Amino acid sequence: MPDILDPYRPRASLVHGADPRVKVVVAVASILVTAALPLGAWPSYVLLLAAILALAVAARLGVGFTLTRGLIAAPFALAALPLVFSTPGAPLGSLRLGPLALDASVPGLERFLSVLVKSYLSVQFAILLTATTRFTELLAAMRALRVPRLLVAVFGLMWRYMFLFVHEVNRLRIARDARSADIGPKSGGTLAWRARVTGGMVGNLFVRGYERSERVYQAMLARGYDGEVRTLPTGRLSASQYGILAGSMAILAFLAVLGILFG
Repeated sequence: MPDILDPYRPRASLVHGADPRVKVVVAVASILVTAALPLGAWPSYVLLLAAILALAVAARLGVGFTLTRGLIAAPFALAALPLVFSTPGAPLGSLRLGPLALDASVPGLERFLSVLVKSYLSVQFAILLTATTRFTELLAAMRALRVPRLLVAVFGLMWRYMFLFVHEVNRLRIARDARSADIGPKSGGTLAWRARVTGGMVGNLFVRGYERSERVYQAMLARGYDGEVRTLPTGRLSASQYGILAGSMAILAFLAVLGILFG
């Protein structure tokens, strides 16, 4: 189960070997540039996607890995679907839902597709960052970049508790299976019975998760934890890392200007 939750994919590549501080800065800058691009800046969108695929190939992650993982943003981007029907402009068509008629417009469709593509590209940059950088290195890089200690501690504890939470879920599931008899496809009770059992498991999971988190936190305090993530001191960036950072910023600036000109 931890392998499924851990997005890091160990490979021997230049992307994996780049300094985590550089990767964090480039990823955040890429997401900001993508979000700031004008609606309908399709040339910049295509070039950003090409850059993502090139990095995925250079990191030996595979094109399919990157493209499929980015689909996680699709359900959230659907929240922008009302833009198709609420934006004024040239009519595209009409959708009837009983007595309700919704008129779609061309500018609305362009806005929706732009939001969908920008969300997809932003998630892709985050996936590339987490797939090529260990989580402990990300925390150390954030502290080196002067990210507030409390925020880094929240990220770190959330990451560690997530695995404990999944472990508790597995324990509950195994206990339920051990007390249940599988007598065929119709085993179990009614839908109300199943809902009652599921509700009991969720409540039990909350109590057990809370108690275990308290035990883990007390153990951390006993070992001297004071809210700071202790890591080895990070050295200065090399000239090559500065070159990667400068080149990436130049490419992002070019894409931003291109988006403004043709958006």
